[in-house]
Amino acid sequence: MAERGGRGSGGHGRLDKSITLPPDEIFRNLENAKRFAIDIGGSLTKLAYYSTVQHKVARVRSFDHSGKDIENEPLYEISVQEEITARLHFIKFENTYIETCLDFIKDHLVNTETKVIKATGGGAYKFKDLIEKKLGLKVDKEDVMTCLIKGCNFVLRNIPHEVFAYQKDSDTEFRFQTNHPNIFPYLLVNIGSGVSIVKVETEDKFEWIGGSSIGGGTFWGLGALLTKTKKFDELLQLASKGQHTNVDMLVKDVYGGAYQTLGLSGNLIASSFGKSTTADKEFSKEDMAKSLLHMISNDIGQLACLHAKLHNLDKIYFGGFFIRGHPVTMRTITYSINFFSKGEVQALFLRHEGYLGAIGAFLKGAEQDNPNQYSWGENYAGSSGLMSTSPDVSPMQRTRSGTFDMLEMDRLERPLVNLPLLKDPSTYIPDTVDLTDDAMARKYWLTCFEEALDGVAKRAAASQPDSADALERAEKFRQKYWNKLQTLRQQPFAYGTLTVRSLLDTREHCLNEFNFPDPYSKETFFSLILSMLITVTCWSIRGHERRGECLNVVWGLRQPVLVFWNLSHSLDLKKPSQNYKEGPPHKCALIFADNSGIDIILGVFPFVRELLSRGTEVILACNSGPALNDVTYSESLIVTERIAAMDPVIQSALREEKLLLVQTGSSSPCLDLSRLDKGLAVLVRERQTDLVVIEGMGRAIHTNYSAALTCESLKLAVIKNPWLADRLGGKIFSVIFKYEVPRQ
Repeated sequence: MAERGGRGSGGHGRLDKSITLPPDEIFRNLENAKRFAIDIGGSLTKLAYYSTVQHKVARVRSFDHSGKDIENEPLYEISVQEEITARLHFIKFENTYIETCLDFIKDHLVNTETKVIKATGGGAYKFKDLIEKKLGLKVDKEDVMTCLIKGCNFVLRNIPHEVFAYQKDSDTEFRFQTNHPNIFPYLLVNIGSGVSIVKVETEDKFEWIGGSSIGGGTFWGLGALLTKTKKFDELLQLASKGQHTNVDMLVKDVYGGAYQTLGLSGNLIASSFGKSTTADKEFSKEDMAKSLLHMISNDIGQLACLHAKLHNLDKIYFGGFFIRGHPVTMRTITYSINFFSKGEVQALFLRHEGYLGAIGAFLKGAEQDNPNQYSWGENYAGSSGLMSTSPDVSPMQRTRSGTFDMLEMDRLERPLVNLPLLKDPSTYIPDTVDLTDDAMARKYWLTCFEEALDGVAKRAAASQPDSADALERAEKFRQKYWNKLQTLRQQPFAYGTLTVRSLLDTREHCLNEFNFPDPYSKETFFSLILSMLITVTCWSIRGHERRGECLNVVWGLRQPVLVFWNLSHSLDLKKPSQNYKEGPPHKCALIFADNSGIDIILGVFPFVRELLSRGTEVILACNSGPALNDVTYSESLIVTERIAAMDPVIQSALREEKLLLVQTGSSSPCLDLSRLDKGLAVLVRERQTDLVVIEGMGRAIHTNYSAALTCESLKLAVIKNPWLADRLGGKIFSVIFKYEVPRQ
């Protein structure tokens, strides 16, 4: 979509003005942009803007049952409404296209609320006049380091799997880290033309503690002299093909092998470019570029390591134009840090390190809106993803070309925090299987999602029968998600650790992108209707005298119902664990509900009733928004109202606030216990919750199967996938029942 052609001057050097901008891919929602920030480096421009996004949401409305026969009335109605939310857009492109991009922004700018654009980076001064002329906005410069730190803090807090260690010789090239609840202190090493080393202690307390003039600029300058290359990327590409041992003198070249006395291996570099002073021959430009890259990276690594040890820090984040996800650079820095620290300090990189300055500049300009008081989430549908440039990876070419790179983040409605009952939030990993590691599982699940895609697209279109463009939007969804799946086949690390959860979340993001908020709404609705009819006609929740008749009706429908029935009538936890001892009832149980319909009404509620009858308070947590056929918080309110009208135990528990309905803050079929609604976390603490029940394959198998909690927990699900059942050594529709007591 973006092609290079003739050049135009524009008064700022030779700027490419011929590029065709694809507005469906970049500069999205520009007409609703409210605030801008820009970070201009020596080669790349990073633009940030905040916009309002209008999209469709599924709303549930209960009917007024006052004075009516509620048994014969519909439960609720689902309507699709328009909602406005906030989104952050970040776009990265080469400086050569800045004039064309500014022209495009000017032509499409409609509703901006500001007359100022925050700017940072070395190029902000160079392009100040051009920006002010093109956009009619006053350029307000911000300190580079302050912006970098603010941006780094923001991504560390809001983007799971933002941080990774690079392991070139490992089966998994990118090893992503768990988000730590406390991100401070850390060392940030920014490698641009030179090197800046900053110690970050708190949100607003940081200090520049060192640096070096030997950085990316040195590499580029010397590399251009040695190899006659014209571009930084060309030099890196040369280095990736070179062999530094042809140019560097190694320890074994000096001593004939390892120097055992000092513990030096024979392959260690003794002298960079050492062979060039003794050998009377020409060296390839690839080998010289590789040697130069090693020399500068090792110097930076040693300098960073010394500062980290001096300040007792074990986390070093590397960023800047020099890094840019280039494998050879990251590998060399990683080796250097590991060598000089003897493995005590880890070199860490960021998926979005190129946006730190732009994010920080935006935050500086939006302080009156308190953006840090909200939680934000990466929108996979509108983000490019991390791409390796390693020649042996053979990455797919993006259809829009590699000219532009994007990141989009949505402001979430509710602040998200850790579940207080996590045993160790710093080591908690939601996902059970890392598909980035497991090639067989990755191949299966990607194929599984591909094969299901046509059905999802048809279901999405059918969910909006009155919409004239539903089929067209469904096809766009299908194409976009298909392209995402193909990218993940080639680059499984594109959005962090690849898991079943991330595949499901990416699909939900793509559905929402094309205004399909709840493709399963009809199935969920009729499932609830059927379940309520069964409840009313064959089983009264007030008594157990018709239990056998009800079981005959539901037998074969869903096994989770039978599991919950057995739990609610016997609650014999001795079977799954010999460690269980009979004692007083639990004070409070937190139940994460899964599917709507049969599961929630005939499965979960009898169990809830039994717990309440035993004196245990219950917090019933349901999704904030729709995903697949999972029950939502708004649906749970209506269902509970209907059940309470039939059963005095439920009715009394609601009235006395011993049964509490809450939302999880999630709209996913899976469950991340490190990103839950803050109100839920507060309730868990206040009610002294001592039992957690996690139901469903997405929540209890794909995620949280290995989650360690500080209280008793019960994880249960039915295996509805034949491949997964076979891998776990069981049969399809087998029941997983995992009861755990925390070790003292």
